[in-house]
Amino acid sequence: MSGWREMGLPLFDYLIAPWPKYYTAGEIIINIIGYMPLGFVFVPALPQSWTRKRKIIVTVVFGTLLSFCMETIQNFLPTRISSNVDLAANSLGTLLGALLGARWGKAIFAPGRGLARWRERLIADGGLIGDTAMILIILWVFVQLTPNQLLFAGGELRRLLDIAPPLPFLPGRLIVFETAQTASMMLAIGLFARCALRASGPMPVVALLLLGMTARLVGSACFFVPSSPLAWLTPGVRYGFFVGVILLFIALRLPRVAQHALAGASLLMASLLINMMPESPYFLRNVSSEPVIIQANYQNFYGLCRLIAAIWPFVALAYLSALGMYRGERLENKRPVA
Repeated sequence: MSGWREMGLPLFDYLIAPWPKYYTAGEIIINIIGYMPLGFVFVPALPQSWTRKRKIIVTVVFGTLLSFCMETIQNFLPTRISSNVDLAANSLGTLLGALLGARWGKAIFAPGRGLARWRERLIADGGLIGDTAMILIILWVFVQLTPNQLLFAGGELRRLLDIAPPLPFLPGRLIVFETAQTASMMLAIGLFARCALRASGPMPVVALLLLGMTARLVGSACFFVPSSPLAWLTPGVRYGFFVGVILLFIALRLPRVAQHALAGASLLMASLLINMMPESPYFLRNVSSEPVIIQANYQNFYGLCRLIAAIWPFVALAYLSALGMYRGERLENKRPVA
């Protein structure tokens, strides 16, 4: 996504270009699958008074226009090629997703049914507050697929801004930093989930942490060449994990207000530690410049994960602040007037 410039070619010539010389069935399938979720969720989001046919047509038109804009913009990137085959595959994916959404979308997304009912039971606050919490939790699990970074790490602005580590590498120093950062982030994500979830028991928090570790295993096993599913399990991470489990077990017994404040403090502490930490020798190769990823497309995936991981703690902290004010206003409104 760098090197934007005018190529000197007609902007829409790709629409009438012949079949490309080099193209694989896998690329077509990826482009179809990539737009199916869009069609699937777009149909049930449209007004219920519309006919099924109208919903499908509007969804396909929207998906096609979105793909058309994306393909046209790629004319200004030297590393990208606009393709009418991609446009057709994206439109087909939107159509397939729309057909599936018209058939099963209502049963999944309608109020009181499917995922909506599950969300109402699980998330503490409905509407925008609850939806934002779900999105942040899903994004946190998503970034755990990033293979070569510390377990549960986030808020690393140093690498994003290309700033050198402030401290030189020493084995003991690195272990201390990794231990403190892992424990802080475990405490932060566990309490963040506890503040957002309705259930008072520890099982949803435990399930979320296990899901994050599973995502890290999958990412390390699939994206490293050769496969290295436990590359992230450094000595500092092991110590930090056990410390984090103990601290989280204690924190889950605290009052809600204390959990809320401790979650924010832990997010700040984890972000501070990750930016002060010396470079780790356990991750000798940087995915952005070294060929440790199977295909070049995964480098774009990796870059997206690192960007989300860098800003996630700060967005989560803003959410916690908004959630505290929202719940405080609700309590204030419930107090009897003297």
